Amino acid sequence: MPALTFRNANLQDAARCHEIEISAYEGDEAATLEKIATRIALYPQGFLILEADGEVVGFINAGCADEVVMSDEAFKELVGHSADAPNVVIMSVVVDPAYQGKGYSTRLMETFVQRMREMNKKTIYLMCKEQHIELYKRMGYLYARPSASDHGGMAWHEMLMDI
Repeated sequence: MPALTFRNANLQDAARCHEIEISAYEGDEAATLEKIATRIALYPQGFLILEADGEVVGFINAGCADEVVMSDEAFKELVGHSADAPNVVIMSVVVDPAYQGKGYSTRLMETFVQRMREMNKKTIYLMCKEQHIELYKRMGYLYARPSASDHGGMAWHEMLMDI
């Protein structure tokens, strides 16, 4: 098993993270390189990188808000983000398809949740497609509702975890 390490992203990670994002998400649901770079620049504490033997193989990125509106597209560029806010909104949970099926997304999520606890965050929100609902339930998330978002022309579901 490769040595796994976790760290916050820096701007040099943006291109590799974009490669992973477009390899794992369909069509317009993938964030652009510019959005990824903005997320790293504005909130590196919410952008967790997973490395396997020194290679970036996955990441989670998020922003924080006092009031969460999951369908707010502008928030994906961290418009309205407040680092001190108690609510965390995950925008991407991605593992390179070549590394999927090894439990990496679970390890990434566990580490992310622990870091958010240490930062005294209260709730983590995310949106997922229907096929991922059970995975997130196993990770401790509760199903909230179908989302009003049609990001990327897809149907989404909102989930949350009190931490």
